Amino acid sequence: MLATLVISMFETIEKLLVLQDRDRKLNRVQQELAHISPEREGLKAKAAATQSQLEAAKNRVKQIESERKRLELEVESKKTQIEKYANQQLQTRKNEEYRALAHEIDGCKADITKIEDKEIELMEQTEAAQKEVARATTEANAAKKLVDDQIGQLNQREENLKKELAELQSGRAELASAVDEVARSRYERLLKSKGDNVVVGVNHGVCGGCHMKLPAQVLVSCRAQKEIVACINCGRILYYTRDMELAAAE
Repeated sequence: MLATLVISMFETIEKLLVLQDRDRKLNRVQQELAHISPEREGLKAKAAATQSQLEAAKNRVKQIESERKRLELEVESKKTQIEKYANQQLQTRKNEEYRALAHEIDGCKADITKIEDKEIELMEQTEAAQKEVARATTEANAAKKLVDDQIGQLNQREENLKKELAELQSGRAELASAVDEVARSRYERLLKSKGDNVVVGVNHGVCGGCHMKLPAQVLVSCRAQKEIVACINCGRILYYTRDMELAAAE
């Protein structure tokens, strides 16, 4: 009868260990799946950042071109004023008016010179901005290709993990139902609070979960394998096999 009880308890522990192994695999797959979406969003953000840099470079070129056109119109306006003043000079007979108009003409010419200097600066800025657009385009294209490839791999990995998860989940209920109801209930409660490290071995007199020293009576109960033994410190289910050392390390 005692031998039968020992075998039964040993089988219970074995079944709990199998169930725990399944839960660990489930936990691993679920954690990996949980990281997929943030990783994918991070890759998209990276590609979007390089695209934003490209758009900013293009906008810079547009701004410079817009400023150049504005200056060109301003030059044309100054030339029109010069022409107007010159016509007025031809019509006036007063020296003061003629000199005043000449002064206005000189002012317009000076303004044109300043504007043309600005245009030269803008031409140089345009060249630099266009080089930046070329660089940003190359970087954005390379980033997009890399991100597209990585997202494709992530999507495939996600699909594979979902399949693996479904397979693991489909068999868990069967594994759980094979465990003694009392032992299973205790295991399920501990699973919620201790994670997937519920059934732990005893080695050198300490719990394999919390690593705290165990009383001699607990060690004796583990060796006897007549009942489910719990760690007095953390509550985890303890088990012992012949390859473990029950005695505390010196």
